[in-house]
Amino acid sequence: MFFMMGITEGRKDLDFTQLIVCDNCGKYGRFEVFMTYTVLSLFLIPLFRWNRRYYVKTSCCGAIYELDPEVGNEIRHGGDVKIQYSDLKPVSVPSGSYVDTAHKRCVHCGYETDEDFEYCPKCGNRL
Repeated sequence: MFFMMGITEGRKDLDFTQLIVCDNCGKYGRFEVFMTYTVLSLFLIPLFRWNRRYYVKTSCCGAIYELDPEVGNEIRHGGDVKIQYSDLKPVSVPSGSYVDTAHKRCVHCGYETDEDFEYCPKCGNRL
């Protein structure tokens, strides 16, 4: 008998956004929430998930924060939640002088360029 089992890491973007004025860069942006987890799969069917962690990414400067697990659980179950900065722990925060007019980064796909493009050459969205 042949079994296909595996333990992998997964990521799920949660259906939640919140408009903010970023404490890091001072621009308007939004919080985008995602969850990471470890999963045990049998024949490519996920059976068990554990080690859930919730993260928030800002759309303006790309800062990443770890979210309080209770707030993350509430968001995952569809609760009406407003994220406070006290619920966040910095993971990857760019320096406060993030604004760089010579360097552009697409907020949709992450493509970075030094050229003066109006639209992203990778995904076609406005830079």
